[in-house]
Amino acid sequence: MAGEYREYNYVAADTIDVSELEPLDPETKQIMKSEFSTGIKLTLFYYVFILSIPILNWYAGEFMFSRMWGGMTYSWFFTSIVAMAMAFVIALIHTTLYEKRLKQSQSEQSTAPADGRRIG
Repeated sequence: MAGEYREYNYVAADTIDVSELEPLDPETKQIMKSEFSTGIKLTLFYYVFILSIPILNWYAGEFMFSRMWGGMTYSWFFTSIVAMAMAFVIALIHTTLYEKRLKQSQSEQSTAPADGRRIG
């Protein structure tokens, strides 16, 4: 209703000093660290694949430029179709691992007492 109007503290862009933010809690820090690790590994895997295509074009040109169905070369097939399929698979792996970590974190929180101590 009109009587419930509250004025929010407006923060303009580029006015937050990162050094003044509170440090992350250990659980969030661990989740972000594992997400970064997973992202780096999957990114490296994808880049190795993408960078291998020009190398294969150079050293195995006869195979890479031979024709498949419809006149498409193996080089174009790997660059377009296989690379797109790899992107979907990488996204699936990343999402699956994130959900698995999130469920594990939630189950650990539900079994831990409120004061943070574990019994047994």
